[in-house]
Amino acid sequence: MKKGGLMAVFLVLLLRVSAAKVDTLDVFSPAMNKNIKTVVAVPDHYDRSKKYPVVYLLHGYSGNYAGYAKMKGVMETADQYQMLLVCPDGGYGSWYWDSPVDPSFKYETFVAKELIAWVDKNYSTIPKASGRGITGLSMGGHGALYLAIKHSDVFGAAGSMSGGVDIRPFPNNWDIAKRLGRYAEFPERWEKNTVINMLYLIQPNTLKIMIDCGTEDFFYKVNENLHRELLLRNIPHDYITRPGAHNGDYWQNAIQYQLLFMHRFFTEPDPGKK
Repeated sequence: MKKGGLMAVFLVLLLRVSAAKVDTLDVFSPAMNKNIKTVVAVPDHYDRSKKYPVVYLLHGYSGNYAGYAKMKGVMETADQYQMLLVCPDGGYGSWYWDSPVDPSFKYETFVAKELIAWVDKNYSTIPKASGRGITGLSMGGHGALYLAIKHSDVFGAAGSMSGGVDIRPFPNNWDIAKRLGRYAEFPERWEKNTVINMLYLIQPNTLKIMIDCGTEDFFYKVNENLHRELLLRNIPHDYITRPGAHNGDYWQNAIQYQLLFMHRFFTEPDPGKK
């Protein structure tokens, strides 16, 4: 066989080794009485006799379940890190709340309860918080922190990329008022359901946190404020900031750091715990 032919075979084998199996599935939500499209990526040599950690990836406003699958190299990390990736559809602008205004939006219940139960039933997972992480971008960054803080028994690690971690400065944007009601009429809902006001719920040594936001992002200031509040409360966390805006180029880079963070959470012992 010629040298070029050998190289071609080698490349095919290399790609095969680093591939992940990716499926788009319908997951039924009893709370919303409908099927929710969900992408699930598993390692190429997935073995049901083993238990795998799971990372849940939440998309942003106007996005959908397919967004992460379209990012270069993201699904392949299921193979690289030997973990499952689950990308649910979170609606056009759910913010991952159970809306007190619109009963057709119950995405907190779906992601934190129904989807978790479905994944643990249908895949060989580590069915506890130490085997689950959740992260997301923009609206999904808010959603990941919101759900992890409220459900510390479900998620052991949480991340946010360019997250809308304080919704109050944006009363007229991104369908937030459609989910919670207008800020002027229902300020208590906005105060209660914004991530930066939920830090008191975090118990010591229960949640690993990583926040990432670009310096040219319109959410940069609220992420800086969240970082400072975490420092004031002595809540350990990783905080990354670098030049970048609220766009796909930034997230293509950021997601790799998030997944490495999750991998380390799953595989490295926590020096803060005995």
